[in-house]
Amino acid sequence: MTKASGPNVIVKTQGAVTILTMSYPEKRNALSMPLREKLRDALRDALNDAQCRVIVLTGEGGHFCSGGDIGGFDGVNSVNGRKRMQKTHEMVRMIMNSEKPIIAAVEGHAAGAGMCVAADCDIVVASTEAKFTCSFNKIGLLPDLGGLWSIPARMGVGRAKMMMLTGRALDATAAQAQGLVEELCEPGKALETAIKLAQEIAQFAPLTHGLTKSALARGAMGVDELLALEVDLQCIMFGTEDFQEGRKAFLEKRKPDFKGK
Repeated sequence: MTKASGPNVIVKTQGAVTILTMSYPEKRNALSMPLREKLRDALRDALNDAQCRVIVLTGEGGHFCSGGDIGGFDGVNSVNGRKRMQKTHEMVRMIMNSEKPIIAAVEGHAAGAGMCVAADCDIVVASTEAKFTCSFNKIGLLPDLGGLWSIPARMGVGRAKMMMLTGRALDATAAQAQGLVEELCEPGKALETAIKLAQEIAQFAPLTHGLTKSALARGAMGVDELLALEVDLQCIMFGTEDFQEGRKAFLEKRKPDFKGK
């Protein structure tokens, strides 16, 4: 009998890409509070690492994440549940507000809170055998971990309601067609595909990525507000060393060496 290893986050690097693997295989990487806290800490370390340009988030053992650890809800009530959610939101904010792009690599199930975490990421890469489920209503809860914002932002409100109110599973092909997944790959290739994509993104100007994410996170704006923001952000970029390097490299027909300055 295999001994349970307990929740953990495995951290690896490939050049400018940091890979964070949720590891709780005996529960298909269910988001227990210890796992959430370890993921929060691993995210913080990656975001503070000057060598890291892109983060890939995945799960061990053929599944992304089976959702919340239902067995860990014993004794949770309206008072301590608030503190529990506030702790978890530290992790969610890191994913959503990160200046560094975060890619979810999904194999197997991304269910409940696991689907919400995947949707919170900037890009979702999924195996054609992946399944997405948002069935919080089966245990009398509502979607959390940012899913009430990120899922309709990706799929549209009507499709999000369909998933959340029916609890139906969505296969990867349908998930891509409905905006939940950006790129499909062969079974077993989600992490490899996500790393290749991350390495592609990592070669470009990191300050551009951070400000682009910040602007898009503001949601819909009127055209005048958008153009005013564009002036502010682009003028910041005009003053960076990366812009001067990018311009010079373009004129010299060579690959730029961006420093994030």
